Amino acid sequence: MSDRKLRILVAKPGLDGHDRGAKVVARALADAGYEVVYTGLHQTPEMIAAAAVQEAVDAVGLSIMSGAHMTLFPAVMEALKTRGATDVVVFGGGIVPKDDLPKLEQMGVARIFTPGASTNEIIDWVENYLRPKVA
Repeated sequence: MSDRKLRILVAKPGLDGHDRGAKVVARALADAGYEVVYTGLHQTPEMIAAAAVQEAVDAVGLSIMSGAHMTLFPAVMEALKTRGATDVVVFGGGIVPKDDLPKLEQMGVARIFTPGASTNEIIDWVENYLRPKVA
């Protein structure tokens, strides 16, 4: 297993202004030893993909509380594809109905953390799923 630090971009796409969860996750990931880039509020899919490529991240974590997950996840993934960054793992969290989880998985979203997920659960997933995938 590689000892290099994983680089994870945490982003808040769209007009949603609820960024507390994204900041908590970004801080928890940084405290766990990962390199974290936090893009802030109101990011477009294109801005997120550009930052992901510029920062050479291994993964992009999206925080979506607005209900626009079925639009924003595929838009970010398409923007990454356009930039040749199909190797970047996309995951996220927020308010996502259970019925949408399999649809997002079919689109290629690696994991969705719903309300109540702990930062330890997210870190465990990063270590056990993401690290082996990108190592």
